[in-house]
Amino acid sequence: MIIDTHCHMHGKEYDSDFDEVLQRAQSAGVEGIALVGCDLDDSRRVVERAAVWSGFRSVVGVHPHAAASWSAEVSRALKEDLMVHPSVVAVGEIGLDYHYDFATHRQQFDALLEQLSLANAAKLPVVVHCREAYEDILGIFRDFFPHATPMPGGIRGVMHCYFGTVAQAEEFIDMGFVLGIGGAATFKKAEELHEVVRQVPLNKMVLETDAPYMAPIPHRGKRNEPSYLPLVADRIAELKQIPKDEVVNVTTATARCLFGNVDFRSSPSRLS
Repeated sequence: MIIDTHCHMHGKEYDSDFDEVLQRAQSAGVEGIALVGCDLDDSRRVVERAAVWSGFRSVVGVHPHAAASWSAEVSRALKEDLMVHPSVVAVGEIGLDYHYDFATHRQQFDALLEQLSLANAAKLPVVVHCREAYEDILGIFRDFFPHATPMPGGIRGVMHCYFGTVAQAEEFIDMGFVLGIGGAATFKKAEELHEVVRQVPLNKMVLETDAPYMAPIPHRGKRNEPSYLPLVADRIAELKQIPKDEVVNVTTATARCLFGNVDFRSSPSRLS
């Protein structure tokens, strides 16, 4: 069985065939899917959608693209209304994105730091979005995590859609993070990512689709979906020259640990 640690299947892209997409995922061996929010309203939709299947879990938070919307009221709603929900297993996706200018760097820093604090207080891992900002996010983490509360599962969070260097990956791992590996690993020109996959220990990776985005070869450019996740496992197995079953088993165990030893096969209940 396999776990998709990062998916936006609650979005409008799946309104017309949600049930069929879920059925294909189950037929492909996907036992769990983490639905990830990008702002307050989107996070509420995540929690609503998570109720329709026992294998769904929720990740709630404010994406750096939406950091300009961050406020005391948004913080309160996340903390008091959403993070306490039984299906919620992490805070995200949070982080920094310098590729687009939807929010200033200052707004992104503030939203990231406050959500790191919320997650730490709730003993929840974080799902981190980072684009063209790896050194800045490492600097923030170097200051924050030495003083943070230990996590129940031993994993601080996941660097979603990882595109940094091997050296940066090693530093994130030393801080307690794992790397989210998705469809980009199948892209022919993603040579630096291929080297990361070769060099990083398998138990420091988890699988993700980022659906509807980042569809793997041969579906690149089309809508992504969780049933394509085995293609990512195939590519990791090829790059590391190990059996696919080993990739699936190890990354699934790491995903469960990331989300607090959650059992995706049963209905969600908050762990004590």
